[in-house]
Amino acid sequence: MRRLLIAGNWKMCKTGREAVAFVEAVRRLLTAQQLEAVEVAICPSFVALTETAHALKGSGIALGAQDLYWEPEGAYTGEVSATMLMAAGCQYVIIGHSERRQSFHETDATVNRKVKAALAAGLTPIMCIGETLEERDRNQTFTVLERQLAQGLAGLSAPQVSQMVMAYEPVWAIGTGRNATSAQADEAHRMIRGWIKEHLGGDAAEHVRLQYGGSVKPENAGELLSLPDVDGALVGGASLDPSSFAAIIEAGRKAVSAHAGGRT
Repeated sequence: MRRLLIAGNWKMCKTGREAVAFVEAVRRLLTAQQLEAVEVAICPSFVALTETAHALKGSGIALGAQDLYWEPEGAYTGEVSATMLMAAGCQYVIIGHSERRQSFHETDATVNRKVKAALAAGLTPIMCIGETLEERDRNQTFTVLERQLAQGLAGLSAPQVSQMVMAYEPVWAIGTGRNATSAQADEAHRMIRGWIKEHLGGDAAEHVRLQYGGSVKPENAGELLSLPDVDGALVGGASLDPSSFAAIIEAGRKAVSAHAGGRT
């Protein structure tokens, strides 16, 4: 059984003080049963990582970062390395988010270099893939996903991919309030797992965790997390409010309980 992973991507929100207040609030809301059933991670901005890490101690909630650079150190002003993230207490790092691809012109090749750097340092990459509205309207969803998978995972072994998290985020559903239907999400996740099985083998396809990301909120989390190939959620705006984030985690707990024994 693949354990669900609910990760909150705070993007460019929350100072260190605000992050600590959030963690204190969400710790009061979550139960031991929820954290046993669902793995939870919070990904604040770089400047809030240290304060968030201290606040999370003993909580059972993991810390993640929103990006990294592939070089271990050097003259790369403004960048942060995997080694620095590990030292800050991170376990996860988001790589290739659509906002990084669109606003900062990241490519599948740079995503690949970042994924390799994360794995080499002992971080678990959450590699994001997904199509734009224009690409979906042109029926290019699978073509785009296949390219992003082939180039983003180039040179990686099946055991390495088994350790990863992949986040399918339809770009047209991020921050728009519009989410993919359960049928659309199910189709995309089945395609992604099928591609991994075909190119990297059944073991990698069985163990890699596939998240859905794109306007996940308490109202739709239960339906999405109940899909057989959805192993969690990458949550944006709804992760900024403790009650909303806790409600999504509870939806995950219910999905795990309802499908106990039914997931691979």
